[in-house]
Amino acid sequence: MSSFPRSLPYPLGVTLLEGGISFAIYSETADSVDFCSFDENGSETVTRLTERTGHVFHGIVEGAGVGTRYGIRVDGPWNPAEGLRHNHHKLLLDPHATAIEGDYTWGQAVFGHDMNEPETRDETDAAGSTPLCVITDPAFDWSTEGGGTDTSPRTLLSETVIYETHVKGFTKLHPGVPEEIRGTYAGLGHPAAIKHFTDLGITAVELMPVHQFVQDSHLLEKNLRNYWGYNSIGFFAPHGEYAAAGDGGGQVAEFKQMVKNLHAAGLEVILDVVYNHTAEGNHMGPTLSFKGIDNESYYRLVEDDRASYFDTTGTGNSLNVSHPTALGLIMDSLRYWVTEMHVDGFRFDLATTLTRQGGDAEIHSAFLTLIQQDPVLAPVKMIAEPWDTAGYQVGGFPADWSEWNGKFRDDVRDFWNGSDGILGTLSQRVLGSPDVYEADRRSPLSSINFVTAHDGFTLADLTAYNSKHNSANGEDNNDGESDNKSSNGGAEGATDNEAVNERRGRLRRNFLATLLLSAGVPMILGGDELCRTQGGNNNAYCQDNEISWFDWANADEELLAFTTSLITLRRENLALHPAWFRSAPSTGDENTVVVERSDAEEFSDEDWANPDARSIVFLLENEGGDAFALLLNAAENGVEFQVPDAPNAEWELALSSDPEQQVAAPVSTLIVRDCSFTLLRSRA
Repeated sequence: MSSFPRSLPYPLGVTLLEGGISFAIYSETADSVDFCSFDENGSETVTRLTERTGHVFHGIVEGAGVGTRYGIRVDGPWNPAEGLRHNHHKLLLDPHATAIEGDYTWGQAVFGHDMNEPETRDETDAAGSTPLCVITDPAFDWSTEGGGTDTSPRTLLSETVIYETHVKGFTKLHPGVPEEIRGTYAGLGHPAAIKHFTDLGITAVELMPVHQFVQDSHLLEKNLRNYWGYNSIGFFAPHGEYAAAGDGGGQVAEFKQMVKNLHAAGLEVILDVVYNHTAEGNHMGPTLSFKGIDNESYYRLVEDDRASYFDTTGTGNSLNVSHPTALGLIMDSLRYWVTEMHVDGFRFDLATTLTRQGGDAEIHSAFLTLIQQDPVLAPVKMIAEPWDTAGYQVGGFPADWSEWNGKFRDDVRDFWNGSDGILGTLSQRVLGSPDVYEADRRSPLSSINFVTAHDGFTLADLTAYNSKHNSANGEDNNDGESDNKSSNGGAEGATDNEAVNERRGRLRRNFLATLLLSAGVPMILGGDELCRTQGGNNNAYCQDNEISWFDWANADEELLAFTTSLITLRRENLALHPAWFRSAPSTGDENTVVVERSDAEEFSDEDWANPDARSIVFLLENEGGDAFALLLNAAENGVEFQVPDAPNAEWELALSSDPEQQVAAPVSTLIVRDCSFTLLRSRA
């Protein structure tokens, strides 16, 4: 008789025991579940899970342990019309696997249905065509050199500057990172990579998806690859391709070491997570995990057509966040990444989908409620991409969340591109979008401000191309957003025209300054500070090559220095990173702002409505600190500004997008040239 204790239905997944494991998995509709381990020769050993508690199948697997490769087989009814897709011939991934080894060999074997007759169950054995789960060792040395253990920097939102980047692309061509670890977690945690972050002055690294994801078959057929990674299949597993240690389980410790190194430098790690859908796609998609385990618990099915999937993600399926099991999977995953992997926050891709329990987005949805009351998740940063294919929800998330503010991106672009009647909304964006958040008593810190992000043009391309150039994606340039409205001087791409290049430089500095001098939490697209170009490709999701990778050899050092100066100014002056604004006059240690016309007069309703208005002044003060006057001129001609009286010492030049800008104290008027900004400083 076995000396092992009885298996338990919780936690789900693998629990290590001496001499074996306990394994548990949820399925309301399965008849049986087998744990299938594989040796180095691919020989399969099957252990039937003989116990069942509620809807959880569980059992002891003797001899399994760290390093064991495994998958699961689930038997049960096959009736796609009723949402039932069990197929014992398909080897499935454990939803709670902490590491995944290998790739898919695309073909009939990984599809639960006959690809020619979708209603018919296929009996091709999937073993050998699918990745395997790997049991990993949770032990890791989190101790630090100075004593104690790794802890999160817990940077205040008011002091946070986010840097969105890609694990592979950031270091793949980095000359300071050893070649053997470029493009990996180890590379990102290398001192040369970290030095760029700390020298620049950002406080948080936001990583594009690192959950195990699937390479799309249609991309591989075109000799392309999924670079962005928004195609998750393993919510607990660090993507194996990003590990210098390989994907045999070592990716877990390597990821932890990366986090530990970044924390030691005072940097937070935020993960871009994709819980809204999985790589299994629609009714014609493969059966990789959830579909074959419990299709209707994990996915939202169309009520009157249960063979089909409700889809607000544009990918073929949406997770069923009205079901406790799907919600439990998300919550278990989030807690795992905080407690075991020590990450500091999450940016939720298409977060609005996660709030749709019955179809409409709900601020009191179960998903948001569970996160809000969870003591593990309460201290970490929560950032929503507040839209999906069915709706736009900027301003619709709880007060303790921040949101990607698409209105900031659009209005700032429109202002510097010379759009009519945009001055009023531009002022709202600079002030932290009170028109979006103030009615709900939310601070400017609810707004994650950005001008560019991974999805779209880089800053260099935004200011250099009139239209997208996505032909390399193999979709006849039909993918990605429509033509760019950027005022880039009329010439596309590289040019020898000095005036055009100079204007582009001013535009880039204008965008960066508006981003980093506005209230809210700024997010920089990684590489914008280097003038990184994708050759006009504004949808480089499938370009795992030099189009997307950082070109360190051609970095724009002047733009890098300018961006660094902006971040330094913001960090060192409370007036430039307010948690709240108060209208002047104010008392106490508060931030105040005065908004004026270029002639130092107050704006009237008629002024705000004037379609030709292109200039504005923001006087920013903090009690006891330096004061700043931000002068913005988006007109196609120079504008003479009546400079406000200096609150402290005489005005001096802090920064300008115009390299020729001069300021001689005392200054009462100042001409700011066309399409430029100037920041003046009055020292306390």
